[in-house]
Amino acid sequence: MYIISKCLLGENCKYNGGNNRSEDVVKFSHEHSYFGVCPECAGGLPTPRVPAEIVEQNGECRVVNRNGVDVTAEYVRGAEICFRDAQKAAEQMGEALEGAILQARSPSCGVGQIYNGRFDGTLIPGDGIFVRLLRENGIPAGTENVIRENGEQ
Repeated sequence: MYIISKCLLGENCKYNGGNNRSEDVVKFSHEHSYFGVCPECAGGLPTPRVPAEIVEQNGECRVVNRNGVDVTAEYVRGAEICFRDAQKAAEQMGEALEGAILQARSPSCGVGQIYNGRFDGTLIPGDGIFVRLLRENGIPAGTENVIRENGEQ
């Protein structure tokens, strides 16, 4: 079973109220069992919501929205809920979690690159909060670009 970002499947859960539907990911979802997630919504954040980015504050990683509000707790809670629910779904189907296909650059789901925390569009190396949790638990993660480039994760 795969974990897939709901916005890539066409669900309007993105910060601006839209989605990032990827036909490649939708096709992949028809050929594999999957569990859809939006850690930000699961953590209690509304759609639409103020954009947020990961920042370093006093040597600590925090998620702060454009208005300066710290939303780290919501991101962490959402990541934990999504991971737990995906584990349960896989268990119920008698499958292992094989990997995740997630929205690039997101403060939750970004894999390998995230925005720099200054809201200026600059990318830096790093992973989103949900991806960090997946990696800690040995679940490989990639973005929608992996499907497009390789035909499959």
